[in-house]
Amino acid sequence: MNYKIIRYILGSVVCFEGCFLLLPCIVGVIYHEQVGLAYLIVSLICFLCGGLLILKKPKSLKLYTREGFLTVALSWIVLSLFGALPFIISGEIPNFVDALFETVSGFTTTGASILPNVELLSQTSLFWRSFTHWIGGMGVLVFILAILPLSGAYNLNLMRAESPGPSVSKLVPKIQSTAIILYGIYIFLTLLQICLLMLNGLPLFDSLIISFGTAGTGGFGHKADSLASFSSNVQVITTLFMILFGINFNVYFLLLFKKPKQALKSEEARYYLGIIAAVTALIVWNVRPMFETFAQALKHVAFQVASIITTTGFSTTNFDQWPEFSKGLLVALMFIGACAGSTGGGIKVSRFVILFKTMKKEIQQIIHPRSIKVIRFEGKPVEHGVLRSINTYFAAYMLIFIVSLILICLNNFDLITNFTAVAATLNNVGPGLQLVGPTGHFGDFNALSKLVMIFDMLAGRLELFPLLLLIVPSSWRK
Repeated sequence: MNYKIIRYILGSVVCFEGCFLLLPCIVGVIYHEQVGLAYLIVSLICFLCGGLLILKKPKSLKLYTREGFLTVALSWIVLSLFGALPFIISGEIPNFVDALFETVSGFTTTGASILPNVELLSQTSLFWRSFTHWIGGMGVLVFILAILPLSGAYNLNLMRAESPGPSVSKLVPKIQSTAIILYGIYIFLTLLQICLLMLNGLPLFDSLIISFGTAGTGGFGHKADSLASFSSNVQVITTLFMILFGINFNVYFLLLFKKPKQALKSEEARYYLGIIAAVTALIVWNVRPMFETFAQALKHVAFQVASIITTTGFSTTNFDQWPEFSKGLLVALMFIGACAGSTGGGIKVSRFVILFKTMKKEIQQIIHPRSIKVIRFEGKPVEHGVLRSINTYFAAYMLIFIVSLILICLNNFDLITNFTAVAATLNNVGPGLQLVGPTGHFGDFNALSKLVMIFDMLAGRLELFPLLLLIVPSSWRK
């Protein structure tokens, strides 16, 4: 176990967080808010602690798979702990568990909030709260890989541990170049959305908050009604960009730099867009009588379907009042999630496609025992190791979900609230139904339940295994 490289990377993460915390300080100065001082204090603490950790550079920069997973898990925990301090020091969220919940929800791009009325927060804290989505969307360690090269092929272990999906591949031979390309696409799409929102009359601050939440597929808004009070143009632009950020970024790389035809043939993207179209059509048919016009129904339904499948969590209407059929479809989308290699959460479309093909193969094997059929995805055979990891993922997912649900049921809230609260946090969606619906919040849960959901949010964002390895004693042995 290379503890020195883990220490060095953790120090780098903390130092970069210190840099990120300077941005809300600037917002505090612009809006003449003393809250900005709390962010400056925490920024200095980050520089001090991070500086001590990176003071001595390790001789070996090799990072194997085990170290990669543990480093990622520890980095996200440390990132969240330091990120929660401004809320506590400023007194805006004085309770430690609540502040940690809000911060973890931000960095993991979940968007579940303990705040009954978000509009009571300062502009400074609203900015930081949404900016955590943008930081966590692409992954803080992917950002570090783009800035600080480690050791050749070993960087891939770090990227694999943090990136969503059943497998991660390099876009170009160098991992650092891959990280730079990913962040380049991420920044370009974010800036494009900001510009389009501003062209439609939205102030810069509002455009930043909405774009950060969309890019990271997080969903923290700065209004009590999320995006309901904004214009139709703003809602349509946000719908489009939620869908775009839910697509595998490899598709954009192929589209822009390499093979446009191959990008358009992406199997996962076609399934993803097909699911969005099919579910939108079904829900529009189901809720049409609730809206004055078909166009209005289509706008709200398309927004909500895009918001839930990409696990963004924004809302333009209280979908908890929709018919049970529509709510059932939305809950199903919570589990499906976005594409692998996107900023979205959930189990991922690719896993469900491969699982469906595996089931189909097994059924055909029963009917025709001598037949030999290879499972193919994106035009390539799926390796046995990938199939095994997907099966293990589903088993671990179900175990975490069931245990979390049992623990959260100790609150004695109704089952739908408890079930969708776990679904919303483990899949990094944000809102659920009933008490945790689009007009509700997570503040009424007890401390134990909040800690369970904090674990779920981190586990969901990190694809379960990095966090599970963290609590296995054998992971720490040399």
